[in-house]
Amino acid sequence: MSSPFDPLRPPVPPTLPPPPGEEDDELTLPGNYEFQGELPAFSAPRTRRVIAVGGGRGGVGKTTLTVNLAVYFAQLGREVVVIDTDPFSTGLHGALGLESPPLVSRTDVEEGRAEPVATTVPGLRLVPTAFDALSATPVRPSRAAYWMKLIQELNVDYVLINLGPSMSSSTIDLYLWADVGISVTMPEPLAVEHTYRFYRALYQRTLRRALMKERFKLRLVEKVASSLPPLSTPKDFIAEVKRFDENVAALATAQLPRINPRLVVSQTRVRADLELGQAMSNVSERFLGISMDYLGHVEHDDSVWLTIRHRQPLLVESPTSRAARNVERVARRILALLAARDSRPADNQERAIVNVRPPMPPTLYDALGVARTAADDEIRRAYKRQRDIFREGSLPVATVLRKETLTREQSRIEEAHDTLLDPVRRRAYDLSTYSDDPRRVGQSRVESAAAAAELAMLQAELSREINPETQFDGALLRKVRESQGIELSDVAQRTKISITHLSALENEAVGDLPATVYVQGFVREIAKYLKLDPTQVSKTYMRRLRELSAGTRSKNG
Repeated sequence: MSSPFDPLRPPVPPTLPPPPGEEDDELTLPGNYEFQGELPAFSAPRTRRVIAVGGGRGGVGKTTLTVNLAVYFAQLGREVVVIDTDPFSTGLHGALGLESPPLVSRTDVEEGRAEPVATTVPGLRLVPTAFDALSATPVRPSRAAYWMKLIQELNVDYVLINLGPSMSSSTIDLYLWADVGISVTMPEPLAVEHTYRFYRALYQRTLRRALMKERFKLRLVEKVASSLPPLSTPKDFIAEVKRFDENVAALATAQLPRINPRLVVSQTRVRADLELGQAMSNVSERFLGISMDYLGHVEHDDSVWLTIRHRQPLLVESPTSRAARNVERVARRILALLAARDSRPADNQERAIVNVRPPMPPTLYDALGVARTAADDEIRRAYKRQRDIFREGSLPVATVLRKETLTREQSRIEEAHDTLLDPVRRRAYDLSTYSDDPRRVGQSRVESAAAAAELAMLQAELSREINPETQFDGALLRKVRESQGIELSDVAQRTKISITHLSALENEAVGDLPATVYVQGFVREIAKYLKLDPTQVSKTYMRRLRELSAGTRSKNG
């Protein structure tokens, strides 16, 4: 039986609620779309999937990610439209192979005659921009209602919105309204700071929506917000509100689960960069109170720069590059998130938001980010990782923790290390912490929802693909590895095969592999580690390798 959401099958077109409006816009819209309440619920049925990419400062790779996600969905055979709502940029056309931006008159936009134009990628179209002939500049509507109405009228499968670095109310409304909202950052202090600032803005906007009809409560919220230091966390804000009105504080707390931003870290270079996303996720949940889902990273790759110079999407010009594979993995996780969400009834999703239990006090295991069953070596690795995260000047805690909070957290990490590595002290701590609270039993580390959904989707696909007749190649071996949540570094550590050779095996880079006898041994070891049949994997993969080698010789010969 097929899953409720199949990325290769278009969804059934339902009826949508009318979009909300906001302040006066540069472009006048037909009809009245004044905002009178909350944004349309995330669980509302749609004729298309809307993915918004924004958050953070400019130059971190939002446009590149938007374009290549759109290309990925179009290559699945879907109808895709990309929209650039960034008021400071019209750069999507350059990344899609168009010589100039598609511009139309303001009159065409106002009267609904501006149709999306085709790009160099089949199935992918771009919404044109209004052009002011007198000022010779592009003009973008500033009302979220305009974009929502336009998107609702598109008969497509996916809509990708490039929001740019803006933090206007219109941008935030579009981000919250989308099926999946993605923020992009990079391993650089200002980029991380802007990302956390964007999350704070998401929370404040969501709370304002909830209090739109409660004038006196809204005034209290505004008064408290103005009395706090700049860049205070939502948790600090809620604690201050509670001093004046516990009911308003409870309502403010209930808004936190309604914000579920997704994060992509771009331009990663070293191992610390690869760990930034998960570290920011942990910091955001613990100290901001906002559960942020990490989708993955995009490596710093010269192929990205070259494709921009050549005015072509990365997934078209350099589909086998490291950065392209990173983007594909992010796209798969988005599809898995949509599938997982659509498999749950809408009332269950809303009930999960409404029935929010107060957060439990953090334990020493939480301080290190490990499960209660963690072994000593895992505790040591976690201690080193947490010590790096919470050191002064660390990227993941930029603008989130004040100096006194950071010092307190460092002391907590040291206490966790000393206690959990001492068998007597650890047993005494477990008895005192877990004996009277059944919710603590079986406690484990929280896994990224995107990663968990991706693993479930890959495992379901592999259960259909792998059988006694399966022909294994590099792509399938990579898929099996990723379905088990295993990184190349894990395979290298266990099998003692270098990451260079492991990567060459998965990419089928014949020229980078050693002699055949070594390759056959490598493949058998990898198959054992992945719990596959070593004989079948070795036999079929080596046959594939011989075919590739013969093809290479014939081309050169």
